[in-house]
Amino acid sequence: MQVVKNIFARVWAVWGLISFVFTFFIIIGPSMLSHLYKDEKKGQDLFIKVAKIWISVWLRLIACPLTVIGKEYFKKNKNYIVVHNHNAFLDVPLSAPFVPGGNKTIAKDSFLKVPIFAWFYKQGGIMVNRKDPNSRVKSFEAMKVILQKGMHVCLYPEGTRNRTDAPIKEFFDGAFKLAIDSKKDIIPCVILGTKKAMPINKTMYLLPTKLTMIFLPPVSSANIDVKELNKKVHDMMLKLYIEKVINSNK
Repeated sequence: MQVVKNIFARVWAVWGLISFVFTFFIIIGPSMLSHLYKDEKKGQDLFIKVAKIWISVWLRLIACPLTVIGKEYFKKNKNYIVVHNHNAFLDVPLSAPFVPGGNKTIAKDSFLKVPIFAWFYKQGGIMVNRKDPNSRVKSFEAMKVILQKGMHVCLYPEGTRNRTDAPIKEFFDGAFKLAIDSKKDIIPCVILGTKKAMPINKTMYLLPTKLTMIFLPPVSSANIDVKELNKKVHDMMLKLYIEKVINSNK
């Protein structure tokens, strides 16, 4: 039975890749209309709306329906730093499109080498080379500029995909330093299901799975230091993850 499951998952992963590329070529034109706006925030609002339509369709095609909870925490005319847990590549196409309003995500610059996709990728991300200290500094300053323009910034404070046995890895301080420096609240977001759909220890493997994104109440960055803010947000996300995943499996 496990052999059949593994074969199916790899065939389904091929379908996932083909359908991802095919639908991407359909939406690349409309997404680039965002460049026509003089107001960068309005352009990014359009870009995210197009991306949301694209990924919503793609998730249906691969039988991974997504439920989003907690969008009411995003208040009108206010922007936030949104932090996500990170278990699988599948987290990446989910995180930005389903955040209400224009936003940009910190992103590895290695994907800029991919023809055509690089145009889309650069529009949605703030590029960084993690191995280059100067690049990290520049990306930090770029995130401040994005926040000043009224857009959200999306980050994965675990740094990379979680390959440990911990439900959620310890967080790096960058997101929390950014929040304090920019005087912005943080909205934590826990992504569930991607670990099952796309296990990190398997290559070209995808299973139809119900996915969930849960936004938690905003956490103020006022009157708190970086380490305290880091721990507070981590504890909130870990508690929810344990409630929804670990305890439900007992």
